[in-house]
Amino acid sequence: MRTLSSQLYSNGGISLFKKTQSSPLKKHLTFSKPSRVQVVSALQFRPCIDIHKGKVKQIVGSTLSDLKEDGTVLVTNFESDKSAEEYAKMYKEDGLTGGHVIMLGADPLSQAAAFGALHAYPGGLQVGGGINSENCLSYIEEGASHVIVTSYVFNNGKLDLERLKDLVKIVGKQRLILDLSCRKKDGRYAIVTDRWQKFSDVLLDEESLEFLGGFADEFLVHGVDVEGKKLGIDEELVALLGNYTPIPVTYAGGVTVMDDIERIKEAGKGRVDVTVGSALDIFGGNLPYKDVVAWHHKQAEEHSSTLH
Repeated sequence: MRTLSSQLYSNGGISLFKKTQSSPLKKHLTFSKPSRVQVVSALQFRPCIDIHKGKVKQIVGSTLSDLKEDGTVLVTNFESDKSAEEYAKMYKEDGLTGGHVIMLGADPLSQAAAFGALHAYPGGLQVGGGINSENCLSYIEEGASHVIVTSYVFNNGKLDLERLKDLVKIVGKQRLILDLSCRKKDGRYAIVTDRWQKFSDVLLDEESLEFLGGFADEFLVHGVDVEGKKLGIDEELVALLGNYTPIPVTYAGGVTVMDDIERIKEAGKGRVDVTVGSALDIFGGNLPYKDVVAWHHKQAEEHSSTLH
């Protein structure tokens, strides 16, 4: 069962790595949980469109870098002949909602491709990559249901609460998604920014999820250590999300076979949606896209039957 936090925290900050340290959040949070509205929905497959230099690609995200723009350091799993717009139309025809369009670079070609996808499926896709307070509203106007942000609000390794509050004022909590993609550091998950190259000092745990859930409609979390490598999911991370997220969350990273999707369902207690990228046959992998779509619709049917 999903929950949607009704509390918007107005102040705070997160900065901790050592378990012995006391988090600044503690003065803004108590764990006698605030009253919440219960939201029940079916587990979903969330499709993706990753765009790099105007092309739909599947890239090992941890190889992205701002330092070498010639692409020599990139590990690219797949580059499609289809446009972002064509993928968006396919997702619309298959009844998939809440997918994300990610611009892996803020170049004009990638932005144009993203706009093409949004125009093809108005209200059906979220968009991320270079989102800030100045351009966020333009993507909503172009048809995005939500904007996805990471680096803009986790600035220089710190949570920039003023920027986060500005985004909420401009687009509204109901249209904002926080990308909390993370990597392991010293045995704990730390949110990473700037194309997943830089560790922030924000740990992903019950406290930070509870706090950040007051500002966003959903979370998107890539398990960066396994993302794009088709080595299996980060089950520990999925379980953390399933246990502690106060709002809808989508996990991405490492899905290779249908059993991985079922493991996400189990480890996440049915509260964690799933994105599949490089493993899908539509992105050059071996996992049939049609099988994942069928699984998605089966979850909706099972959920509907439990309500009657």
